[in-house]
Formats: sequence, C-alpha cells, structure tokens
Amino acid sequence: MDIIKIGTRGSRLALYQANLTKSLLSEKFPETTVEIIIIKTKGDKILDVALSKIGDKGLFTKELEVALIGNDVDIAVHSLKDLPTNLPEGLKLGAVLKRGEFRDALVSKDGRKLSELTSKDVIATSSLRRQAGLLRYNKDFKIVDIRGNVETRLRKMEEGYCDAMIMAAAGLQRLELDKYITEIIEPEVIIPATSQGAIAIESRINDPRIDAYLKKINSTETWNAIDAERAFLRNVEGGCQVPVGCYTTFDNDTISIIGFVASVDGTEYLQDTESGLIKDGEAIGIKLAENLIAKGAKEILADIRK
Repeated sequence: MDIIKIGTRGSRLALYQANLTKSLLSEKFPETTVEIIIIKTKGDKILDVALSKIGDKGLFTKELEVALIGNDVDIAVHSLKDLPTNLPEGLKLGAVLKRGEFRDALVSKDGRKLSELTSKDVIATSSLRRQAGLLRYNKDFKIVDIRGNVETRLRKMEEGYCDAMIMAAAGLQRLELDKYITEIIEPEVIIPATSQGAIAIESRINDPRIDAYLKKINSTETWNAIDAERAFLRNVEGGCQVPVGCYTTFDNDTISIIGFVASVDGTEYLQDTESGLIKDGEAIGIKLAENLIAKGAKEILADIRK
C-alpha cells in the first residue's frame, strides 16, 4: 500500500490545514495511507521576540523543508503567506487548496469596530503590514507586538494586554472562532498579505508519484491568483515582515491585482493596480511590482531593512 507522509507544524491551525489536506487526499485516493508528522520550526520556538527582529526567511517553514529534502516527509503543508517566494533547491510549490477568506479581521474586547477605536486603545499585531495600515488609518493608534498561536493571542487580549487585535480572518474561521471576529476589514482599509487565506503544499521537484496525487487536489482558481501575487512579492523584494501586500480579483477571463508598499508608520504609501488575462498572471504580478519600484518602493523597503 502506498503511503504519503505530511509534514506540518503542531499548532491547531497548522493541524487543521494538514488534516484538510489529508482528508482531500484520502477522498481522492482511498487506497493510499496518509500520515501526519509534526515538526517544530524556529518560529514556534522563539515566542518572545518580534517577528520583524528575527528575520522572516523560512521562519515557519525551514525545518519542514529539511524533512522534505531528507525524504522524512513527502509533502509539507503551510499557510502560503509564510512560504518564501524563493524555495530551497529541489523543492517547489506543488499545489494550493481552495482559498479561504483573504481579508484581515478585527477582534476587539468590547465589540467596537475599527472606526470606533481611539488613540487611547492599544491594538496588537505581529505584522508590520498591518501596523502600517492601522497607522495610515489613524496615526494616533497605539500599536503593540503580539506573538503566539491564535488561542494564546485571544487569551492575552482577555487578560488586558490589548484592547483589540488584527488577525487573518481565515485562521479564526478555520478554528471555528468566528464569534471573536468584530469586523472583517475591507482591503480598501488594509490590503491583505500576499496569498493570505491560501494553504500551500510544498513538494520535491522530480517526484512524479507525489505530483500525480497533488494534481487531483490543486485549486486552479487559487493557483491563478497566487501565481500573480507571489510574482509581485518576489519582484518587489518583500519578505513577510515588511509592509507589502496585494490581492487579486477575477472577472471572467481577466485578473486584476492590487498591491502596495508602505513605510512602517504608514506615512509613505504606494499603491497600484494591474490587470490582464488570467493566463498572464505571473507577468501581471511582475508589472505591478515594476510600477511600484518606479514610484520608489525599493527606497522605502531599504529604509525599513536598515
């Protein structure tokens, strides 16, 4: 009997994603045994330092990739927004599952919406992208860093660490914690992270056995969207810990991608849109990056990295 070993982080959200992948594979291939193997990553071990200070390249993916390269697992399942755009030699993005909610969510202690929060309120986020968006919305907001899994963050808020938090809506929904969502934030207010809401399956190059499995569970629409989004991110040179984001929309055979680059305090903010045929998604993402670079994106990001 054929066996597929799935490598994953051990958080509830990571296990949800791995189990979803497992159930899709088992449904399509009932004769195949699918196993889940939990692997701790650097991002799981260092919880007392801001993500922006410990570097972002593969923080939540590297150890899974080592297991994949070493044949200890056959595939690795990630939140796609955690997966760097340039993968280690020998690895590739093998498939993506149907995308969940791509927008951010506001979670507030007393049910107030973003428009009702004031300079007296403390808002927590681990993302410089969300911080820039919040400060652009209201330069007087007090922003604090927060780490830990979804449940840990909710507990910290209840204990008084902050008055509100911005989180990925998809994560809360997948953990059936929708009741905590005060408001889904429209991308006109804060543009989401590249590929937010998408689940990625990383695999080895030249592994036709696994390719045959992944082909059957890949979501074509999500793949088309993230093809453009990741091309944008790769070419604007934005890691997950800089204020960069984008999202895509479809209209028949046309795709539009809206992207931004900002300073950490939101005072410098560049935004643009590119559209074209879905089949040209990667080229459209690259063109959007070039537009923002021409407007000064590289200089803004260089200042942040300093």
